[in-house]
Amino acid sequence: MKNSVMFLFLRGFIYMFMIAGLAHLVTLEGYELRTESEYSEYSLTEWLESGLALLSGLLFLIVAKINLVMRPVAAMLTALFLMICIREADYFLDKLVADGAWQVLVTAVLVVIVLYLWKQKTSITESIRAFSQQPSSGILLSGFLTLFVFSRLIGRARFWEAVMGDGYMRVVKNISEEATELLGYGLLSIAAIEMLLVSLFALREPVFPGDRDDHRE
Repeated sequence: MKNSVMFLFLRGFIYMFMIAGLAHLVTLEGYELRTESEYSEYSLTEWLESGLALLSGLLFLIVAKINLVMRPVAAMLTALFLMICIREADYFLDKLVADGAWQVLVTAVLVVIVLYLWKQKTSITESIRAFSQQPSSGILLSGFLTLFVFSRLIGRARFWEAVMGDGYMRVVKNISEEATELLGYGLLSIAAIEMLLVSLFALREPVFPGDRDDHRE
């Protein structure tokens, strides 16, 4: 019990520095470029978002390989984060490959994961049930809500135009939206880390009573 409490505080301490680090990195462009800051597709914040999405996808891929119970959910999340990475790179794909290239790639990933899940359909319900009982599911939901709901609403140009009036500066809107998105990606990566930790511990002991043989390959 003592070790569990210490491990909890250690993880919390690491995650605190992780989120604080992301907040600091968001400010670097502002400190360096000052009034010339744009927080555009080329900004460090955008690259961090893509990097965290890629990291989360890789971690969920590892979970899919080592945890049979979580495999369908982890596979879905891997595909989802791959699609997110593709969507984040839409500007470069449209410019360097072809207009609409990202839609084609996302559709291809979607088709592949649907076909995979169709073959695994008997275990999807159990996988979702198991995942829903993990703390990482709540963190994951918080990340998605932050990324796809809160950041979109707080980043509305109409709101910032109303607040700043004639002094409206698009970069302020961009900073608020991109920083919130980065926080969402940070939460999603924490959820992926937590799920991986659970899966690694599950290699030695069952995650749930009665699952001793179910979660091992």
